[in-house]
Amino acid sequence: MCGIIGVSGVPDASRVAYLGLYSLQHRGQESAGIVAVDPAGDARLHRGMGLVSDVFAEDVLAGLAGDVAIGHTRYSTTGSSVLANAQPILANYRDGPLALAHNGNLTNADPLRADLVAKGSIFQTTSDSEVLIHLIARSEAREPEDQLLDALERVEGAYSLVVTVGRTLYAIVDSRGFRPLWLGRLGNGGHVLASETCALDLMGATPVREIGPGEFLRIQDGEVDRLPSLPAKPARRCIFELVYFSRPDSTIFGRSVDRVRRALGRELAREHPASGADCVFSVPDSSNAMALGFAEEAGLKLEHALIRNHYVGRTFINPTQAARNAKVKIKFNPVREVLAGKNVVVVDDSLVRGTTSRELVQMIRQAGAVEVHFRLASAPITGPCYYGIDTPTRSELIASSHSVEEIRRHLGVDTLGYLSLAGMRRAAGGDPAEFCDACFSGDYPTAIPGDVRGGARQLVPLQPALPV
Repeated sequence: MCGIIGVSGVPDASRVAYLGLYSLQHRGQESAGIVAVDPAGDARLHRGMGLVSDVFAEDVLAGLAGDVAIGHTRYSTTGSSVLANAQPILANYRDGPLALAHNGNLTNADPLRADLVAKGSIFQTTSDSEVLIHLIARSEAREPEDQLLDALERVEGAYSLVVTVGRTLYAIVDSRGFRPLWLGRLGNGGHVLASETCALDLMGATPVREIGPGEFLRIQDGEVDRLPSLPAKPARRCIFELVYFSRPDSTIFGRSVDRVRRALGRELAREHPASGADCVFSVPDSSNAMALGFAEEAGLKLEHALIRNHYVGRTFINPTQAARNAKVKIKFNPVREVLAGKNVVVVDDSLVRGTTSRELVQMIRQAGAVEVHFRLASAPITGPCYYGIDTPTRSELIASSHSVEEIRRHLGVDTLGYLSLAGMRRAAGGDPAEFCDACFSGDYPTAIPGDVRGGARQLVPLQPALPV
């Protein structure tokens, strides 16, 4: 999962892109980068490891002159967390500097890479996105947009892309529309692209519309041209964007993220009420609206029982389990006056590995909670995601090999309730077939690497929660 930004026809485009990346920091914390193109067609790149605020100082932005820019915040799903894999990727190309920023994951990147290497391509990174650069370079088409189409005909999976060739900015969304991308207008003739509408707000842009599945746009000289679309396929919007990844102040897939999350909380309260509970609270921040919906539906008092340290990033998108565990201990602190002697409902958005939630429950117990009822506003995650979320193996997913009762004992909670997949679909609204929910249902919309459907389930023993 990553955040991408595109800017065209705006003075100091890199500074506008920088503001947009700030709004998309939640989509990637490992690295950030910006490519800026000046009126002469010269491109300049700056990338670095860490947060946007760490990577871009004032002197760096001053050196990124130009009225065209693309930006990227990275959360790795393929390729290691090193500077070489940071984006955007910039390459010297026959039609001018070519820069690319990618949100998503290409499911057939490995065989394509092997084929390209056998034909003489030399790769500088281990990222799947670099495969696209080589495919574009090998195209025999004359026009850049046709070269892009040639490359995209060979790839499968999820991609929302912003690409510059010379001073022309392109935006492309795969035919299933896994990942969001929005078009906005800024100033007199300026245009911006962003993964979420919250970035448009900070950049001061007016939202124009969401880019639909298979759309291909060209932006140059203040004009937006819609190019021939990619071959049509059934839409499969990632439902986990609405559950966790996108910011609640964004609108994606034609839906308010906040309103969907409140609806998820209401559905959860209907399916899994907690008799005798005194209050409900969220695991901040992504489940805040879900806890609000649960409290409204259940008639329970909504409390702020966990205080989040906002100088610590999102634990799920840290690249290692050790980092996730360490950050849980410093990310949250309980409000003992709220918890002591109470029967509480804890609402979280999802449960992936189960390790961080287990530590959180122990913290809540130690603060004096008598009963802990854990509620999850999504269904059990039983399969890997191959489209841009870092859950690559079944062995990492606690619900793939353990029952709800086993997970309850492992977490050390009195009751555990998952929202059903049907409840998730009701909360999202519209046609359920519009969404990709493969990590919950096992219904993958593309060919996927390896065999994740069949075979024996690998059972990893779980230890019960430690006594408190």
